[in-house]
Amino acid sequence: MRERLDCAVLMVGEGAWAKGLLGSHAGGRLHMHGLRIEAGGLESVLHGRSAGLRRYDACLMHADEPGLAGLRRTLVALPARPGAFLIAYAQDLKAAAIHDLYALGVDEFIRAPFCADALRARLERLLDTRRDRILEPGLMVAEGGPDYLAQGVGEDELCDTILQRSGTELEAYAVAFASRGATSRESFRSAKGKVVARFEKAYIHAALGRHGGNIAMAARAAQKHRRAFWELMRKHDIDPDPYRRASAPDYPPDG
Repeated sequence: MRERLDCAVLMVGEGAWAKGLLGSHAGGRLHMHGLRIEAGGLESVLHGRSAGLRRYDACLMHADEPGLAGLRRTLVALPARPGAFLIAYAQDLKAAAIHDLYALGVDEFIRAPFCADALRARLERLLDTRRDRILEPGLMVAEGGPDYLAQGVGEDELCDTILQRSGTELEAYAVAFASRGATSRESFRSAKGKVVARFEKAYIHAALGRHGGNIAMAARAAQKHRRAFWELMRKHDIDPDPYRRASAPDYPPDG
């Protein structure tokens, strides 16, 4: 569970509905930040939510019957891209309208009157869902836009084929793992250390396998000094002998 969650309150025009929502709630564990938007500007703000709104865990939007048609048009125009969660603050909406908003890309909703504990609970559930999917077996979800997606790649498969992976795919894995760490209690140093260690081990294993356990050739291909390559092998307790045996010719016994 995160100690602090930050939610942007998207207020088009005066935003009278947001009165009393802004500020710190739930004993300082939920912070609501007001963002005033010019009339008709909600779509442009949400189009950039992967960048401009990434500092927030969620965006809270007003949803009532008079504004429902405009909100539908805004959601339909949005690209399908990851970013801060979209949560609707529903006032006097029927169930059919709420289901419609779900279908158009809203991640969750809360009903008026505002309850900070309810919002925090729903946001925690969304974060748990994202955290479970980031490195789910057979699936890697990376945030940051379409250019960083590595579809259908599990962690084991990525490590086994690391020498064939592009920098973009490796970055996608790192971003995904970092996102999981950031939504848990794990420290920056701990999460970074795990990413680096897994990369080093996978790379050294793959390089030794490609070069039949020949450390000099593997180090040269990796563009690392042989001593530095050897130190990484010692660090991760990697034995080159299995790769040498695997690459040795299998001659039939004499006789």
